[in-house]
Amino acid sequence: MIKIKALQPFKLCIIILLGCFSAASCQSNDESNIEVPFDNASGEKIINLKIQENNIFQTIENFGASDAWSAQFVGKWPEEKKNIIADLLFSKEIDQEGNPIGIGLSLWRFNLGAGSASQGAASGISDPWRRGESFIVPETGKYDWDKMQGQVWFANAAKSRGVEKLLLFTNSPPVTITRNGKAFTSDSNQSNLSPEHYDEFADYLADVVEGLSKKGLHVDYISPVNEPQWDWTGGQEGTPFWNNEITRIVKALNSELINRNLTPKIDISEAGQINYLFEQGNKPGRSEQIMDFFEPSSENYVGNLEKIGHSISGHSYFTTSPYPSMISVRKMLKSEMESVPDLNYWMSEYCILGDNNGEIQGNGRDLGINPALYLARVIHTDLTVAEASAWHWWTAISAYDYKDGLVYVDKNIENGNYYDSKMLWALGNFSRFIRPGSQRIQISSPDSSNKDFLFSAYKNPETGEKIIVIVNSKFDEIPVKLQDTSASSLEAYVTSSSKDLEKTDLNSQDIINIPSRSIVTLLLK
Repeated sequence: MIKIKALQPFKLCIIILLGCFSAASCQSNDESNIEVPFDNASGEKIINLKIQENNIFQTIENFGASDAWSAQFVGKWPEEKKNIIADLLFSKEIDQEGNPIGIGLSLWRFNLGAGSASQGAASGISDPWRRGESFIVPETGKYDWDKMQGQVWFANAAKSRGVEKLLLFTNSPPVTITRNGKAFTSDSNQSNLSPEHYDEFADYLADVVEGLSKKGLHVDYISPVNEPQWDWTGGQEGTPFWNNEITRIVKALNSELINRNLTPKIDISEAGQINYLFEQGNKPGRSEQIMDFFEPSSENYVGNLEKIGHSISGHSYFTTSPYPSMISVRKMLKSEMESVPDLNYWMSEYCILGDNNGEIQGNGRDLGINPALYLARVIHTDLTVAEASAWHWWTAISAYDYKDGLVYVDKNIENGNYYDSKMLWALGNFSRFIRPGSQRIQISSPDSSNKDFLFSAYKNPETGEKIIVIVNSKFDEIPVKLQDTSASSLEAYVTSSSKDLEKTDLNSQDIINIPSRSIVTLLLK
């Protein structure tokens, strides 16, 4: 869960540790991009790309986004408006011109709130749009399965449009069992859930899985803690947790799921910054989580639990600028991940905060192409350097003046306008075409590297289709030539200042002209 007000400092030692001082030296083995040579008679610069499909990296599991916090209201808006928003996020259909209607997310994150919404102003959270609903009524401690109607509507809308997976996540246990009866802690040195309530918390999560099942919703994953490194002393729901507490909660939940014969896998640990997955940093006892949770000799080892998902989750906040440090941190994460056989990395939450060392102008809402290009660069790097097998945006629907939404809405509980963003469509260049089970494959160029022209490649083992995603942040059109491809057809989909994932003919003989300031997906069939 994003912290808007207090941006956490990022350790300088991480940035310089690998001596990664240039974009070229920081690229992964297939990361590419390019100041290219003159290589044709007319003097144009052409980038030659070669796919080596037998050189396979990670399998992509899903692309997702969360319903926090706006879906609880927007899910009760008039049918026409909320259905259009759902189409934008979930649809895999195309219109009459062949353009995607939506970005085809393959996972939906359902925010199981702590019940601060029922407490109203007494919750201590001043903004109603940051309070969370719960199926438990705080005043009675009893379940009301008619609660959370807006979020349930969106979860069903996702299911009906073919979204493959549903993840249930919490930022705080229900206020009925927290230490202070609030959805945030009163003491930054102490979690807001005492040990005698761990089993009750696990019972609650299992109850919700069963309750949602009765509403036709199958939960595939449960994430019981979120950003446990932050102190969470107000403003929104949240609580710190220490690794030994997370272990005990996960073990209690694992036992409860087994006892009830429930199928969800447990997702941990949603680290607030990815460096806390591999180093101690400034959060002793709440960091070094890869080895603490997945090294068999660790006291906090949970890797052998039946219901634990064999992946670990972290958030890309505060680690994406400047570009050389974004590369170096993800190289360190990848190196640590390799010490645990077959462990996958999920990038489970991100939006654009701050100006990112001047790489983004202004902190406020921006529906245009500039933040979309930055976002595409982050996705590309998380996939190609950290080798993330899943990538999730923070909040799908935002009512705020931040770069935190895919679709923006008026902050109106009953009705309002909606606005799509270029960030929505930039994510769609990946999520719409790189389907679950796709494999990232080698793509290379003989030319030097440059952060402003990035590309990656994937293949669908079932269909044989190959997908190339190109991020051209340059102000120049870039000609590209694909080498040694056996594709019988090629389609291109462009997100730019004038196009929203629009099917576009970019071919000129055997050259593909990549528009300036654009994200382009090429489908080779």
